[in-house]
Amino acid sequence: MASDSYKTIVRAAETSYRQLSSKFLAYAYPVESEEQIKELLDALRKRWYDATHHCYAWRLGAHGEQFRANDDGEPSSTAGKPILGQLLSQDITNCLIVVVRYFGGTKLGVPGLIAAYKESAALVLAECEVVERTVDSVIELEFSYIAMNDVMRIVKDMQPRIISQQFDNLCRMTLAIRRSEAEQLTGRLSKVGGATFDVK
Repeated sequence: MASDSYKTIVRAAETSYRQLSSKFLAYAYPVESEEQIKELLDALRKRWYDATHHCYAWRLGAHGEQFRANDDGEPSSTAGKPILGQLLSQDITNCLIVVVRYFGGTKLGVPGLIAAYKESAALVLAECEVVERTVDSVIELEFSYIAMNDVMRIVKDMQPRIISQQFDNLCRMTLAIRRSEAEQLTGRLSKVGGATFDVK
């Protein structure tokens, strides 16, 4: 996959799984920030307040550069790590998976726990619609009204996403384009007389 694209999930999903007498409720959410992750975890802890464990893993960033796995009291590396492993093996980021466990009285042992958390995460990801998104550069552009035709011709050719536009004596546009194409776009815009831009 190109370095300026990544895979994530479109919307939240949930599944449940039983292993011996333990019940595992798995949730997957598309997320953009740690604040959002915290809110989702808090909401699940309130909803399933009497559950034995709320284990989770998440990845953030186009290359999953931020990530965390939490066993929430299960033996070390038996829960969070297998959940994170599913996100890694499918190369999915900007995603939180939480597996809520209700202990049913029969101990599963370390291999059993690892298998159960891995299976729960795999099942909920199988329910998710996965999409490829691009990492975009945002270009804030100013140009004189006279340069409008030249600018619009470039926009029509390169098809950046138009976030906002305002046409007056001095025109302003905010454009988003896939990072790998940003240089080509700014290169063409720099040849337009009276156009200035700032790349975010």
